[in-house]
Amino acid sequence: MFASRFDNLPSSPFPRLTSLLGDLKPGADPVDMAIGEPKHAPPGFVRDIITEHFADFTRYPPALGSSALRDAVAQWTRRRYGIGELIDPERNLVPLCGTREGLFGIALLTVPEWQGGTRNAVLIPNPFYQCYATAAVAAGAEPVYLPTRRETDFLPDLGTIDRGLLDRTSLFYLCTPSNPQGTVASLDYIERLISMAREHDFTVLFDECYSEIYLDTPPPGALQAAARLGDGLANVLSFNSLSKRSSLAGLRSGICMGDPDIVESFLKFRNLAAPQLSYPIQAASAAVWSDEDHVVRNRDLYRDKIVAAEQILGGAFDFYAPPGGFFLWLDMSECGGGEAAARALWREEGVRVLPGGYLARPEAGADEDPYGKYVRIALVHDLETCSDVLRRMAALFAANV
Repeated sequence: MFASRFDNLPSSPFPRLTSLLGDLKPGADPVDMAIGEPKHAPPGFVRDIITEHFADFTRYPPALGSSALRDAVAQWTRRRYGIGELIDPERNLVPLCGTREGLFGIALLTVPEWQGGTRNAVLIPNPFYQCYATAAVAAGAEPVYLPTRRETDFLPDLGTIDRGLLDRTSLFYLCTPSNPQGTVASLDYIERLISMAREHDFTVLFDECYSEIYLDTPPPGALQAAARLGDGLANVLSFNSLSKRSSLAGLRSGICMGDPDIVESFLKFRNLAAPQLSYPIQAASAAVWSDEDHVVRNRDLYRDKIVAAEQILGGAFDFYAPPGGFFLWLDMSECGGGEAAARALWREEGVRVLPGGYLARPEAGADEDPYGKYVRIALVHDLETCSDVLRRMAALFAANV
């Protein structure tokens, strides 16, 4: 029987959810709040640009991307983070077919270079995006899961990471704003992490795909922190995309920005082993990165839903308004835990939510699973639908909170 190094990886959360719900019949018309798939309308001009450039689907695109796309992204970083000319569009950018392929591929490129029997650890916040762990294992590294608890603002406690572990670390993944908790790492936190990376010679992969969805204050980013620290972009890679910012998940258009030495190698790697963005998608992406009006409208829609959730749930389920992203991370420990709550919501209300434990690894030595008590709810539907679901949820579990 075929055996694979991937056999010990956690399963994808969504087949696990399907198995959990099993043969249960939904108690009402189904509403899927489990998947973070944007439902807001994308900017309409994208259709026109793709149509205009339709004939270019016949051409093989270069790995470096068009100058229009590179320039649009570089200009966006200057507007968004106030970092001047820190991003050179010729030396610091890699267009991606969605950030997932970049977050995965960079491990194949970089971990073996540093491994040598000692650089074999990849640090991952727990809960985590499953791609991070898969990338570590594919590269022959050891995924090391760092706890994130409410008392540390759902971020890894940098001060408790063993220096010996840091010395054998090749990559450190950090999602900010985080999925699922919506935590925003402060500028000081990001600077401290970059400084640690430079001291111990590992690279930080900042997954910033939710950077443009926030409640009040624009989240700081890795490029901003690097600019304030000085010494260029050494040991730093920032990943972003149009999936959440612009409700264009199906466009599969992402970007990697940062350390010029790694970018140079990554471009060579992708030119040999990865798909490239087609010319029409590049043209549309350049226009989308250059437009902020649709981003503001999109952000306002999410803000309205967060505000409504706060009004409906109040202090129930240990609710807090996430400063970034569009997920609610709700404590269902009084309702039997995440799995029990997910089954009840589906059976009674037809609402599909994701148990928090499906996004995490149990902590070794912990008396109980600190993540299994949660559910993640994606506020991706319209305000009326989200509000209705949350009211039904509050009523269903009223006796438990």
